[in-house]
Amino acid sequence: MRYAFSARPWQHAAPGGWYFVSLPRDLAGEIRQFLKAEEQGWGRLPATAKVGQSEWETAIWFDTKQETYLLPLKAVIRKKEHIGTEQTMDFVIWL
Repeated sequence: MRYAFSARPWQHAAPGGWYFVSLPRDLAGEIRQFLKAEEQGWGRLPATAKVGQSEWETAIWFDTKQETYLLPLKAVIRKKEHIGTEQTMDFVIWL
């Protein structure tokens, strides 16, 4: 299943915290409705993600506090695509 969305990356508050993108809640609701049974431990769903010209194997994780899935952004991807927290970007994920 292919999902495309726009979102603004954010950094976890911990020192040296990871960067994530929160999926739109309506999209997360649709994914959870159809794929919740496929979730692995801690609400993990294997995925392929794409931003700009970069594509990578990863997973999305369901965050019960935000009530949406989180897509982690690897440092190598952030550097290659010049990703910061100040801009909204277009993402695609395949589940």
